[in-house]
Amino acid sequence: MKLPEDLNTDVLIVGAGPVGLTLAMDLASRGISVVIAEIRPYAEPPNVKCNHVAARTMEQFRRLGVAHKLRDAGLPADYPNDVVFRTSVTGIELTRIPIPCRQDRYSDTAGPDGWWPTPEPPHRINQIYLEPILLEHTAALPQVTLLNRTQVASFTQDAAGVTALATDLDSGTSRRIRCRYMVGCDGGSSSVRKQMGAKLEGTAVIQRVQSTYIRAPQLAAMIPGKPAWSCYAMNPRRCGTMFAIDGRETWLVHNHLNADEPEFDSVDRDQSIRDILGVDADFRYDILSKEDWVGRRLVADRFRDRHVFLAGDAAHLWVPYAGYGMNAGIADAINLSWLLAARLQGWGEEAMLDAYEVERQPITAQVSQFAMDHAQKMIKARRAVPANIEAPGTEGEAVRAGIGQEAYELNVQQFCCAGLNFGYFYSNSPILTDDGEAPPAYSMGSFTPSTVPGCRAPHFWLPDGRSLYDAFGSGYTLLRFDGAVDVTALELAAQARKLPLTLLDVDAQDLPEAYRHALVLCRADQHVVWRGDRIPADPAALVDLLRGAGREAMRQTT
Repeated sequence: MKLPEDLNTDVLIVGAGPVGLTLAMDLASRGISVVIAEIRPYAEPPNVKCNHVAARTMEQFRRLGVAHKLRDAGLPADYPNDVVFRTSVTGIELTRIPIPCRQDRYSDTAGPDGWWPTPEPPHRINQIYLEPILLEHTAALPQVTLLNRTQVASFTQDAAGVTALATDLDSGTSRRIRCRYMVGCDGGSSSVRKQMGAKLEGTAVIQRVQSTYIRAPQLAAMIPGKPAWSCYAMNPRRCGTMFAIDGRETWLVHNHLNADEPEFDSVDRDQSIRDILGVDADFRYDILSKEDWVGRRLVADRFRDRHVFLAGDAAHLWVPYAGYGMNAGIADAINLSWLLAARLQGWGEEAMLDAYEVERQPITAQVSQFAMDHAQKMIKARRAVPANIEAPGTEGEAVRAGIGQEAYELNVQQFCCAGLNFGYFYSNSPILTDDGEAPPAYSMGSFTPSTVPGCRAPHFWLPDGRSLYDAFGSGYTLLRFDGAVDVTALELAAQARKLPLTLLDVDAQDLPEAYRHALVLCRADQHVVWRGDRIPADPAALVDLLRGAGREAMRQTT
């Protein structure tokens, strides 16, 4: 017997956070029908977390048409995005990492992330402003059906797809949702992950944190010097972090518990906040919300079970240093979306979907390791705050200068993390070629631009003023730097197999040195898949590899 209001869709997404919404937007841009099941009411304010949208994420939001909306939201346009280190929020400044305010974000190239080769620099914005913009944009898309107050209770799989049983949490009624593919974007306690039998593995406890969202209208006037988006407080009484939320009166305060404070309730929340802020008992503030949480480094042992996938916190959890919790989840969504679309559009083989887990699982393991290593260094630094850091005179000044230099060198790499944005690469993927050159290594803060297959295609501006990425097609894009090279056979091979291929002839000045070949073939998520000075001897074999029809490594003919 059919349950009321049965639905059929291409993709069912469980969870309407930033990862699920981005996945839905990208799928919809490719003509794929989507149903999103979300347990919260429509437009319920999200938690106050995730204060940073990475450059790579902003590049994708540019393509999806929401970057400009996000740039207009968050802190006031002239509010500095700097990161400052002080003895307390209202205390003595130790050092400062300069980051432009959003009105100067495109024009100010002087800071440690101003040189980045990207059309979309990072954006500091809290999730309470970010998520409503993504939600409004997604809900208006005709390909998307949003089911709020709906919980996916269970699901079964067969050879053709997934049948999910969803419950309306207000009425108690149930419905079946039939889909070709389902993606769990339902957070760290993911029911999809649990039902598919995947397990999180890694380090269960790295750092315990009390987070408190406060309203304190008097605080801004008490902070000396230039405002900052983030302030790290370092004193012997309590170390913590504060983020400006609205740039006027609301703030998010993180109290980092010490190793000898294993229980949240054992720590005086109010006194810790006052020690971090550097205020006395007469200072008034209101708690808007609070949350106790544990920083971890956990990665699921698998990201896929046949027609069901995991993305975002459902697949990986780690301490949010470098802001790469949500951003890594959005990278999952962008990686998975074009693969699902390829299959649903008919030109990609089922084996093409194997690339998702092969590519994303190792990257999330690497990024989480970067974050954990940084967290451990920060924990060590907090333990080592000297008792005389607030001392007057030359003694205190010398101590503060040394601590400030150490704090800058340690933290500039997480707040200006070029490596995590542009350096990561995919390898051993069934839809990438291997031409024998190893991708360059990267760190949290540094990278080397490269066109080695698996790397992000280095950005440059086209003569007409467009970003390179603005000219990319929806599937594969062939960059041709020498118009004399004949690519007709490759175009015909792609056409015969319905593989979408856009030819982009490039006649640009000042190309990045990494572009050493006449031809560079890139895919929808801007990663290079093949390069050469002429097309392969068997272009059909390359096309088959790229659509998941050939698993053996392709020998490149040069």
